[in-house]
Amino acid sequence: MRKNIVAGNWKMNTTVAEGVALAKEVNEALKAEKANCDVVICVPFTHLCPVAAVIDQTVLGLGAENCADHTSGAYTGEVSASMVASTTAKYVILGHSERRQYYGETSETLREKVALALANGLKPIFCIGEVLAERENGTYNEVVRRQVEEGLFNLSAEDFGKIILAYEPVWAIGTGKTATAEQAEDMHAFIRGVIAEKYGKEVAENTSILYGGSCKPSNAAELFAKPDVDGGLIGGASLKCADFMGIVKAF
Repeated sequence: MRKNIVAGNWKMNTTVAEGVALAKEVNEALKAEKANCDVVICVPFTHLCPVAAVIDQTVLGLGAENCADHTSGAYTGEVSASMVASTTAKYVILGHSERRQYYGETSETLREKVALALANGLKPIFCIGEVLAERENGTYNEVVRRQVEEGLFNLSAEDFGKIILAYEPVWAIGTGKTATAEQAEDMHAFIRGVIAEKYGKEVAENTSILYGGSCKPSNAAELFAKPDVDGGLIGGASLKCADFMGIVKAF
């Protein structure tokens, strides 16, 4: 059975001290009230070791927001998958729309990152999604299909089974716009169908597909009630414990 997951993406926010305090607060909240889903926080690289030291990863999973597309070497400023894994983190966000948009990440780059993440025992949270123009001109299904196929369909069925997908309608990130629960469900069901075409129904049914577009405590329950929405990749609302736990409690 596929897992329900709520994952926080802190992005470029919080100092180390602030991040450690927030992680502790979330960890304590989860210990006080057991969640009906897996809960993960993906934090800046600088935070991985100090956060790992203060949380119980059987209660709260830890991930990075990115990793490099090389194993090691003369790549100043990059952080490899093995470095991430050495912090005891178990997850890594790959292909986030901001990485694609601002840093020019391509499907070719992402295939390398996925392979290195898997080789180092990390679970990729692989992001896909369309921008506003693609939503408005009706090409959104083709765009998302291409991102899935080009980024992941080189994997064996066994390796694909280790991937968590996150659908981000890019037009609904940080804009206050949210895809309706119906729009989210339609896209998630479409993505599951694309996976089934390649890997078969069982693999598709076992793949967790998270929603990642302005998910908040006020709309989480409606989104998560949809049969193909298996949780959320949470941005701004993951930076306040009460908001993040409000989303977790939607399960």
